[in-house]
Amino acid sequence: MKKLRISECTLGMDGSITRRDFLGATLLASGAMLLEGLSPAELMASRITARSRVAGGADDWTGYAGVGEYRTSNGNTFEVMQAGHKMRDGAYDPLPADTIETGETYDCAVVGGGISGLAAALFFQRQAGFGKTCLILENHPIFGGEAKQNEFEVDGQRLIAHQGSAIYLVPFPHSLIGRFYDSIGLRTPKLTYQKWAGGQPAMAVGSTPYESAGLRRGQYGFWFGAKFGQKNGLWLIDPLGKKMEGAPVSAAQRRELLRWFSGAAASESKFEAPQYEGDEASRKLDAVTLEQHFMERYGLSRETIRTFLSPVEGGGSGLGPDALSAFCEYAADLLHPWDDGSSDAVQMFPGGNTTIARLMLKALIPAALDGGASVDDVTRNTVRFAALDVPGAPARLRLSSTALSLNHDGEPAKAGTVSIAYLKDGKVFRVKARSVVVAGGSWTAKHILKDLPEAQRKAYAQFYRSPCMMANVAVRNWRFLQKMGITGCRWFEGMGNYMDVRRMAVCGDVEPTISPDSSIVLTLKILYSYPGASTEEQGHRGREEMLTTSFREYERRIREQFTEMFAGAGFDAQRDIAGIVLNRWGHAYLNPQPGFFFGKNGQPAPREILRSAPFGRIAFANTDLAGAMDHRYSILEAQRAVGQLLDQVLTS
Repeated sequence: MKKLRISECTLGMDGSITRRDFLGATLLASGAMLLEGLSPAELMASRITARSRVAGGADDWTGYAGVGEYRTSNGNTFEVMQAGHKMRDGAYDPLPADTIETGETYDCAVVGGGISGLAAALFFQRQAGFGKTCLILENHPIFGGEAKQNEFEVDGQRLIAHQGSAIYLVPFPHSLIGRFYDSIGLRTPKLTYQKWAGGQPAMAVGSTPYESAGLRRGQYGFWFGAKFGQKNGLWLIDPLGKKMEGAPVSAAQRRELLRWFSGAAASESKFEAPQYEGDEASRKLDAVTLEQHFMERYGLSRETIRTFLSPVEGGGSGLGPDALSAFCEYAADLLHPWDDGSSDAVQMFPGGNTTIARLMLKALIPAALDGGASVDDVTRNTVRFAALDVPGAPARLRLSSTALSLNHDGEPAKAGTVSIAYLKDGKVFRVKARSVVVAGGSWTAKHILKDLPEAQRKAYAQFYRSPCMMANVAVRNWRFLQKMGITGCRWFEGMGNYMDVRRMAVCGDVEPTISPDSSIVLTLKILYSYPGASTEEQGHRGREEMLTTSFREYERRIREQFTEMFAGAGFDAQRDIAGIVLNRWGHAYLNPQPGFFFGKNGQPAPREILRSAPFGRIAFANTDLAGAMDHRYSILEAQRAVGQLLDQVLTS
């Protein structure tokens, strides 16, 4: 059933927040250009350079990027993507003759300025001893990796939303994570959130956009569109209370969906969850796909899983259950957060784990942010970029510096240093380090480690990644949702799969209350899954789709979808949408296939080959190596890598 396109004027596409010069006809050439061998990066580059940049620095790919310190770094920037693809394609092999030797030698160099890289630098600074030096190389214009935020200015109010890394769980106070939080100033992990100010009774609003807080309160909706034969769309409000009656699906699917979303499927299961990593239960799970596990544990059909649960129910690993190890569903749980019986174990700062990254940087380089080291101060105050890379400082952070190659200066087992080449401002520089932590993702590590042994190279070849686009949509109010009686919803076609209103943690400059009259940001997590294709193929296809679609086209799809879903409740895209920021993460999620965690066919797990010991003077960190996309693992992997370097490399 073909949908009618809504006019651009009705969608507000000609509004002031979205001015850009776009030639829609270039999209028609995508297939032909890809067949000619152009990469997605080259394809988009050809479009952007074919026309001028627009006001505010936005381009056809980047689009509007918000305001504030993160406006130059929404997701992977186009420049970072270009540099990464050139590095992957061997454009810097060999290094250019005019490579600049900086003359610097550090005790430790960290490749990657995300959570894992910042943690590695902190552990090194605290454990290596007085006088030791550390340099972090970060390829983006601001630190944090996926722990960054978007900022909007809406009718005089500053709104904040996360770009990627979002939540944290309250740890046991004496655990390594608990002690680490305390050491960076996060001494009260349970936050205070906005209070309801929208009249009585209060609506069900969670503290994260991932809770579906209204589902069991009857304040949630399922939307069915053209895919289900509903030309004008159909809302099922309070699907659990109505026992899925009225949903345009088969009776069998209604029963399965009701059991799944009500929690009955889980409560009826006699499944014994893993108790610790590597036990018999976890190894059995790693031998099958998550889809097979769902079918066996919950009695779900493959069709129901692929139509309604994929890719959301993918164990937090970016793809649908068909492509993943079943252990994905349980890996993060084995970190055992503190469950004191309350309902607030899951916490979230206004900009997600951006605040944790800022706390870490403040602890590492105290002059890096204005003000004190409290949560409020680092959330509210500004970064002093000039203080990040000061000559002679024990810890330095060099931004917009893309690592191109790492080579031991001699035989790895005997070399005294590692040479690190990086690209900054269009020039290639080289520094040396006595030890290195590779804290960036597997998709770059396997290309920049030039003398990596075959065993480690084969291990990295088994690390598959998929993209994610976080679309943050600022709206002037959410009265249209209140009118429908919902605070969240889920759909099964189009852009993303779900969204929820959330109460913000009251820190920094966040308003103390929330009501349907409040300006808020609605976050769409857009994943790219193709059930039935291989894990690797799904990642490639998703990246091609995400990287070759213009900002304007994505913006139109979002505005059109919101109009189709909410216009009946008074929503007006032109009036109500104040801004849209897209954060494109080309390799957002590691996708562990069966056997990734504990190996198969008598072969060791690929992650253990990299975790077991340093390679020469290089150790490996990043949450990749844990197999679970959780910032706690980023910290734990950094601690392990630094410990290996101090014990096995820098002892002499």
